[in-house]
Amino acid sequence: MSKVLVTGAKGMLGTDLCRIFQEKNYDVVITDIEELDVRNTELVRQTIAEINPDWVIHLAALTDVDGCEREPGDSYHTNTIGTQNVALACQSAGAGMLYVSTISVFDGTKCEPYTEFDKPNPESWYSRSKYEGELIVEKLLDKYYIVRAGWMFGGGREDKKFVAKIIELAAERPSLSIVDDKFGSPTYTVDIATGIEKLLNTGLFGTYHLVNTNGYCNRYEFAKAILAYAGIDSCELIPVNSAKFPLPAPRPRMEAALNYNLELRGMNWQRSWQDALKEYIQEALGYGQQ
Repeated sequence: MSKVLVTGAKGMLGTDLCRIFQEKNYDVVITDIEELDVRNTELVRQTIAEINPDWVIHLAALTDVDGCEREPGDSYHTNTIGTQNVALACQSAGAGMLYVSTISVFDGTKCEPYTEFDKPNPESWYSRSKYEGELIVEKLLDKYYIVRAGWMFGGGREDKKFVAKIIELAAERPSLSIVDDKFGSPTYTVDIATGIEKLLNTGLFGTYHLVNTNGYCNRYEFAKAILAYAGIDSCELIPVNSAKFPLPAPRPRMEAALNYNLELRGMNWQRSWQDALKEYIQEALGYGQQ
């Protein structure tokens, strides 16, 4: 039985990942900032040395994109230095490392989805700090996976993430304005977690995109699909330009991705984002069921 230590385990992805790994009989060591602050170099080294895991799945990150833009030092401290601390500890303990990064390491100027063979050019402080983490993992370790995720959805109603928030607002308001000039690959956290477990056992180390398939969409199209699966038709969705909602941090126009590395190896296990979204809304959130 493999022993896996997970950092940032109590977040949206971490919750699903730990459950799935436990169901598959891994020995899962769950840590979050209370137990393992990845910014603490000595604590990270000592913890990983004592637990001696086969793998460390590094999810801990500062993901508030606008907060990172306002305080870039905090972004680098957690996302870059924290990742370096984990990688060095893995190197010392002989553990493998899987690092979850982001499709937003690209600048979004491409007119089609990004592959693993496109050159990153991050624009926000958040994206830069995550990409610097990628470079550190590549430099320090031989036994590693870097997994870039897209527009993640998951969690419960109480978490008020994008999907649940859209449903809640649509039930209260006659109309919602949604941007239609930002494109991405919606991806269910359950499917990312399942894909990570499968990838971990291949021995094919490297960088992979891991998103749900069957095309990509803009935020407006995503919101339309959300309301359709939730069975809400009382709210009008109005497409607008993102300039209407100015934000501190730049967002790439194109954040869609292809699981090209998996596809080339005949390992693209991911289902369509539409099927994943429908399951999430109707089964996990309990909306739109007949």
